[in-house]
Amino acid sequence: MSPVLTPALARADFPGLATRDGQPWHYLDSGASAQKPQAVLDATVRAMGADYATVHRGVYARSAEMTRAFEAARRRIAQFMGGREDEIVFTRGATESINLIAQTWGRMNLKAGDRILISLLEHHSNIVPWQMLRDATGVQIDVCPLTEDGCIDLDAAERMLTPAHKLVAFAHVSNVLGSVLHVEHAVKLARGVGAKVLLDGCQAVPRLAVDVAAFDCDFYVWSSHKLYGPTGIGVLWAKADLLAAMPPWQGGGAMIDRVTFERTTYAPPPGRFEAGTPAIVEAIGLAAAIDYVSAIGLSAIHAHEAALVRTLRDELRRMNNVSLFGPEDSAGIVSFALDGVHPHDLGTILDEANVAIRAGHHCAQPLMDHLGVPATARASFGLYNDESDIAALLRGIERTKRIFA
Repeated sequence: MSPVLTPALARADFPGLATRDGQPWHYLDSGASAQKPQAVLDATVRAMGADYATVHRGVYARSAEMTRAFEAARRRIAQFMGGREDEIVFTRGATESINLIAQTWGRMNLKAGDRILISLLEHHSNIVPWQMLRDATGVQIDVCPLTEDGCIDLDAAERMLTPAHKLVAFAHVSNVLGSVLHVEHAVKLARGVGAKVLLDGCQAVPRLAVDVAAFDCDFYVWSSHKLYGPTGIGVLWAKADLLAAMPPWQGGGAMIDRVTFERTTYAPPPGRFEAGTPAIVEAIGLAAAIDYVSAIGLSAIHAHEAALVRTLRDELRRMNNVSLFGPEDSAGIVSFALDGVHPHDLGTILDEANVAIRAGHHCAQPLMDHLGVPATARASFGLYNDESDIAALLRGIERTKRIFA
């Protein structure tokens, strides 16, 4: 039998889900950053306090113990996403991961005349680094359109792809629309023209099982803080042969083999890409977050969030002055617009009732242009949300409608 998520029990694990005066806080912005369970807080405090020492350097016992814990976190992350330990590079987040790929693999492998295919729904972090690479190398960027319900149009991608395309870089799950990419189909299309595949998994890893070996993608990136882990750390997974051929991006300590004033040789991956003292505490906290989520089960989390999405979309559809965006089966995210009310105004009024949503362009301005709106209101669910959060949101929308009437 599949596990069933009980939000009331889960909420007790998250001290951030209450206001300072002890009232319930209806947090519907997990797509931006998820709240942290007590298990993650405890792991990070312990790592920062009683267990703390630097890693990879000290010959004393506690440093060795912390090094083992840090590398155990890397192994846990690799296991979580179906990769190998030596394929996991720690970064500051998905944004830095994509920039690292663009400035190492991209500069080494892409040249004028080559093409990159991204989609219309991408986060700025999967647009701007490629534009920077384009300006430096002359590589061209093509933009895949969307289907009517807001999914990446893979039929259009198939028509667009040519042997000149060296990289396909798509979001696994849209941070605005919640639409889910058919990964296997996208990879097959890319392989048909010899292109590499990068997947932005920020919105996928908190709710969908990720198996990079089964996906057969080349790069997969995501951020800890969206998976109930600490901020300041992200994950870049890449196939081992690609990492081995990529030059380092930043220079400094830890990423070296031997340094002289004449020349430097570099450590093998992943150390080659982790210059300086790493995010030790954050890595241990991320491993704790993975343990927490895995104990509940991603299938249970996804099923729970899918039910909340259906409920909210049904309720919003009953309002004749609300526009809904994205597919019916969006993953954990509902974006909408209230006629005559800017999303920022809606967000402000909702905040007065202890309801937190995201309002804005969500770092996806080209998508906003396509939708014909300056911004949307976005409710994004986490494992701790339930129908009471939807009810509070709906009450706040009704209050907003009365104010603007």
